[in-house]
Amino acid sequence: MILLRNIAFYPAFYIGSFLITAASLLSAPFSLDAFRARVRNWAQWQRWCLKHIIGAELVIEGEPQDEPVLYAIKHESFFEAIDAPALLDCPSVFAKKELFAIPGWGRAALAYGLIPVARDQGAKMLMAMIRSAKGMIADGRPLVIFPEGTRVPHGERRELQAGFAGLYKMLGLPVVPVAVESGPVYHRRLKRPGTITYKFGEPIPPGLPRDEVERKVLDAINALND
Repeated sequence: MILLRNIAFYPAFYIGSFLITAASLLSAPFSLDAFRARVRNWAQWQRWCLKHIIGAELVIEGEPQDEPVLYAIKHESFFEAIDAPALLDCPSVFAKKELFAIPGWGRAALAYGLIPVARDQGAKMLMAMIRSAKGMIADGRPLVIFPEGTRVPHGERRELQAGFAGLYKMLGLPVVPVAVESGPVYHRRLKRPGTITYKFGEPIPPGLPRDEVERKVLDAINALND
């Protein structure tokens, strides 16, 4: 049954993704609101496919903040990266620069306001990220970072990438840690029935020492790792 569900899931999700991405690019020159709505539709389509084809449920504990903050989200699978526009109100996500080379998708991502991250370009890239992020904040948009820098298997605790502390210090925003339990359901190959859970932590104020903020974030994003 799991295999049959996946045989149905992958064509449905990827064909839908192609059509929604095309629709977003077609609408972009005419209406920013319509373009952003199509991006949100992509995240919603993933949720629909998981619920109705795979048999997965979504549980959200807590709520997003009303003002722009930096959301530090646990990264167990591609699910939470795709889901961000459905979870939050028009978020700007820090994403690997390589992803922007994907035909069509990369163009849509830049237009939506995703911020490229190239870890090998040092301070120059960090300053470019800060400038982009401050522009998003000025527009009232929340920021999203996956501070571990890569997908981490469920139950595993991994140190945060060094760039997180730099962003935290230079942006001066509260950080809201978000734990995610998506790994057991959203495997790289076979998706499985089950429950994907988000847990919003308490906001962490700006201005804390690096060791303290990293410890608080690390503890909070691993809160569902039982």
